[in-house]
Amino acid sequence: MIKPALSDEILLKIEKPARYIGNEVNSVVKDKSKVDIRFCMCFPDVYEIGMSHLGIQIIYDMLNRFEDTWCERVYSPWVDLDKIMREQNIPLFALESQEPVKDFDFLGITLQYEMCYTNILQILDLSKIPLLAKERGEDVPIVIGGGPCTYNPEPIADFFDIFYIGEGETQYRRLLDVYKENKKQGGSREDFLYQAAQIPGMYVPRFYETAYNEDGTIASFTPTREQIPTTIVKEMVTDVSNTNYPEKPVVPFIKVTQDRVVLEIQRGCIRGCRFCQAGQLYRPVRERDVEVLKRYAVEMLKNTGHEEISLSSLSSSDYSQLEELIAFLIDECKQKNINISLPSLRIDAFSLDVMSKVQDVRKSSLTFAPEAGSQRLRDVINKGLTEEVILKGAAMAFEGGWTRVKLYFMLGLPTETEEDIRGIAELSNKIAKTFYDTVPKEKRNGKVQIVTSTSFFIPKPFTPFQWATMSTKEEFIEKAHITKKAVLEQLNQKSIKYNWHEADVSVLEGVFARGDRKVAPVIMKAYEKGCLFDSWSEYFHNDLWLEAFEECQVSIDFYTTRERSLDEIFPWDFLDCGVTKDFLKREWLKAMDETVSPNCRTQCQGCGANRFGCGVCFEERG
Repeated sequence: MIKPALSDEILLKIEKPARYIGNEVNSVVKDKSKVDIRFCMCFPDVYEIGMSHLGIQIIYDMLNRFEDTWCERVYSPWVDLDKIMREQNIPLFALESQEPVKDFDFLGITLQYEMCYTNILQILDLSKIPLLAKERGEDVPIVIGGGPCTYNPEPIADFFDIFYIGEGETQYRRLLDVYKENKKQGGSREDFLYQAAQIPGMYVPRFYETAYNEDGTIASFTPTREQIPTTIVKEMVTDVSNTNYPEKPVVPFIKVTQDRVVLEIQRGCIRGCRFCQAGQLYRPVRERDVEVLKRYAVEMLKNTGHEEISLSSLSSSDYSQLEELIAFLIDECKQKNINISLPSLRIDAFSLDVMSKVQDVRKSSLTFAPEAGSQRLRDVINKGLTEEVILKGAAMAFEGGWTRVKLYFMLGLPTETEEDIRGIAELSNKIAKTFYDTVPKEKRNGKVQIVTSTSFFIPKPFTPFQWATMSTKEEFIEKAHITKKAVLEQLNQKSIKYNWHEADVSVLEGVFARGDRKVAPVIMKAYEKGCLFDSWSEYFHNDLWLEAFEECQVSIDFYTTRERSLDEIFPWDFLDCGVTKDFLKREWLKAMDETVSPNCRTQCQGCGANRFGCGVCFEERG
């Protein structure tokens, strides 16, 4: 019988106690005396967010298939429990065994979003693991980070023993075997980390040092020990049809953000939008075989009892066997009253036909992501979407009975002018007008609703826009005001609702996205001042962050608004994500020329990802 880590008295005091009790359907409990390695997998945010993340489910399932390993889970305790744990000196515990995280061999933290960085320190702190890797002894877990933020790990390098660069299915078995062997031989933590640093895809920050130029830019980044690679190439699954996938995902007791079966149909994207990091990191596109997906769908629905299935990918419309898969799912789900969710579809005739079959039209809204208000700026960002296509898609949607459209744009993109910003309101107005032009009065079910949202552009590593300057907070707010004013000037303004993102958070995210190791003390200082759950607006304290930057004498503008030369060494240049820096430079210069690049299936752009020998690079072109 597993003894709960929290007393009934505590559970009754806190919000949503089911976040902390474990024992969910399909969670894995093993006899700890029969395993050699205990691995705690962490998502550094609240349970409902972490339980919705497919990557953790994949690694959790894979590690638990190893007989010698027991993988458990932990999430960030919400602020109410955080306070109680500190007051009562309760160590952070894993859900399955309810035992302290500190007693495990590994603590694996997934890094999905920069604004979770102070939560990483909360996890370490509550686990009683020293925050700085250099201060850890033999009696605490190896702290390993994975996920998209590892493609610039430098701002948090001080807090991690290892970063796993790339997709998790390829090297964990080898890493665990090295750990077991080192333990058997009586080796130290340092011995293991040195051996781990020689495994492909593993970055061990303690074995690298940075030298700086007088202006604060990087002069060099080099290994400090022999046999450690100068460049770390991302790990990648070349055959996604025959890799690990959780057919029995853990089912939460409480409602979470993504309460459904998730079917990952492909990895990567052919589109090449110049602002999009995921579109570069996960190249080349690799599709899962449709027969494999059909089997997964049936098994996962049977094993979870979920009433919805969602297709996951960066651009579902580009999956070559989508029609066959959708037909199968409609047939399968109709009998069982299961909903099908289809995010990431382009709005064309096929997609609308599919959506009208799988959705209750009255309830749903359609999503377009034009990203920029003018055609000129859409060409700069390589969006590959014309106004004509957008309006035609909207007209077809309105004819099909949709009355609500969500539009997503970015403010602060490179070369943006006031005319481009006003274009956001003008395009929203044209879409509203299309409704009134398309749907006769007698067939209208109320007014059309256009919900226009803008986020602020943040230049990300490994994108053609990694050289771009970023707007200041004041400039972002000014751009949002111009947009709002322009919306109010439109003929159909009553049909348009405008929302915008918080500028303070975007600026901070910009620092973390392109920061170096000098940013780590700022994160630590902000955490000490009480910053936590920074991605939750009610807990974000910009004043404390500004104090932390000032006290650490670190300039925000150096990482955000500063112009970068084409030959500058970036903090992430020692990583190789598959696309070459030369390709990204070419795309940056094409952006400045407002030149569009065709997608991968139309014409190869020579990005470098074909060296992996798989995926779209080796499809036969018609």
